[in-house]
Amino acid sequence: MDLYGFYTGTNFNAYEYLGAHRQNGGYVFRVFAPAAKKISLLGDFNEWEETEMNRVNDGNFFELFIPNAKSGMKYLYRIYHSYGGYTDHCDIYGYGMELRPDFKSVVTDLSEYKFKDKKWMRQRTDCRNKPLNIYELHLGSWRRKEDNSWYRYNEIADMLIDYVKGAGYNYIEFMPLLEHPSDNSWGYQNTGFFSPTSRYGTAAQLMELIDKCHQNGIGVIMDFVPVHFAVDGYGIKDFDGTPLYEYPHSDVGVSEWGSCNFMHSRGEVRSFLQSCAAYWLKVFHFDGLRMDAVSRIIYWQGDESRGENGQGVNFIKMMNKGLKEMFPDCMLIAEDSTSYPKVTKPVDEGGLGFDYKWDMGFMNDTLNYFKTAPKYRTDNYHMLTFSMMYYYNESYMLPFSHDENVHGKATILQKMNGSYEDKFPQAKAMYLYMYIHPGKKLNFMGGEFGQLREWDEKREQDWDMLKYPKHDSFFSFMKQLNKLYLTHSALYERDYDRSGFGWIDCGNIQNCIYAIERKSENETVIGIFNFSDMKKSYSLRRYEEYTAKLLINTDWNEFGGNTPHNAKIDLTDITLPEFSAIMVQVSINEDLIGI
Repeated sequence: MDLYGFYTGTNFNAYEYLGAHRQNGGYVFRVFAPAAKKISLLGDFNEWEETEMNRVNDGNFFELFIPNAKSGMKYLYRIYHSYGGYTDHCDIYGYGMELRPDFKSVVTDLSEYKFKDKKWMRQRTDCRNKPLNIYELHLGSWRRKEDNSWYRYNEIADMLIDYVKGAGYNYIEFMPLLEHPSDNSWGYQNTGFFSPTSRYGTAAQLMELIDKCHQNGIGVIMDFVPVHFAVDGYGIKDFDGTPLYEYPHSDVGVSEWGSCNFMHSRGEVRSFLQSCAAYWLKVFHFDGLRMDAVSRIIYWQGDESRGENGQGVNFIKMMNKGLKEMFPDCMLIAEDSTSYPKVTKPVDEGGLGFDYKWDMGFMNDTLNYFKTAPKYRTDNYHMLTFSMMYYYNESYMLPFSHDENVHGKATILQKMNGSYEDKFPQAKAMYLYMYIHPGKKLNFMGGEFGQLREWDEKREQDWDMLKYPKHDSFFSFMKQLNKLYLTHSALYERDYDRSGFGWIDCGNIQNCIYAIERKSENETVIGIFNFSDMKKSYSLRRYEEYTAKLLINTDWNEFGGNTPHNAKIDLTDITLPEFSAIMVQVSINEDLIGI
């Protein structure tokens, strides 16, 4: 390993040196712990008796070759402190770990699984000019076995792929799959940054899941947490008896979640995190990383009033630049609610180097609008137009994520104002607005069939809801909307080009009516929305010379509405039932040109 690069924070493959690696019929173990007095290795291979490791390189690394170590054996490091005593640690560069509450690392041979996704890997892109419709899910609570236990990665693969394809999504985003001790952290407080969580199986089984997704035309993104880590004593905290990866002072060293903040100014920390990101993209063939809580790296503790963390910003830039050079066809996605500029501009142009940024403003404004009683929506009319005032500042993704379905916030469907019956037509119209609005799409599991109960990581989604006609018809609507999005280029091709979007009507305040036009090279699609609780008549005279093809109507019978599917569309005389929307493909009528 390039020690200079490791210490200066330019290394992206430290995982190939540190950790446990097959060598000469056995395994060599290496660990970085500069302040340690000594380190012993204990494992199945030495009957858990201490075997002292050797100092190597500049004396900050420890190494030991075990000729009889085999894949599947468990081990840990006993790190002796300079001030006395010791702590048993997992291997923070280890490729496998035990299921909580146990914490030993597991010797893992990553070459055991052979990918068969060459075609996908050759053709994949960052989807900038292509459809990107993401189904976000928590693997342990999407579906469970009859005894409420988890499916293994490879066991759930086929049913997940069939469902996602049938529902009209082309990408899956998994909430963090890195090893974590607490189920209710959802994977956002990690101990094993290079270990797939053993809740759902082994590294090889996760590879099989991703491989199968790729062979079925589905991309896979994973949540990645480069901000903080779990405080469990066997993990990263005080790893060599000193704060090696975290800040030494609690005022900046402890996050709002009670976890330890990474000290991004240290080269060893940068190399650790950059290598981790590269590891998941290269070894597991993930197609992108959604980086959690980016604002907590940009600003001290995520608080703009405390000022910019210059070293943190520099870390993001250098990591993203390196990752895009190594994996130009992968996606780097920022969860960032701040107005920090140029988050999605390339680093060479002064940006942070992300491909996409979550549009939290769109999410908050849209959901707040639909929480509002219809009689007050005239006062809040421009909540739905404001997003386009800033939209072209960044390359945005529109998220209705897990965060909007938990902690007393209510699920997306429950957020809709009014009675149970009124929630469905409003949600359908809102989702149609989301899908015609520029920006890539992300929706959390359960939203597609109108989940009513807030998400709980301890139980699977309420699939029984599909027995009820309103939920079943809502799911039918979402499937058709998703498939329209994937097949109509006007809805995605020019997401970040001003020529791809236009307001037809964004001033019809008293009627709560909006009209939007989307264009690609080959087609034009318009959406017309009535978000009031009264039936409205509407006319688009500007399209008199156009032929109109109705793509979807939220009020169709098959979606639980009152309009027959075969009803004709006349853009000069449109009837919009309460809480409804339509999407229409229009083309110039050649017979009327010149008349």
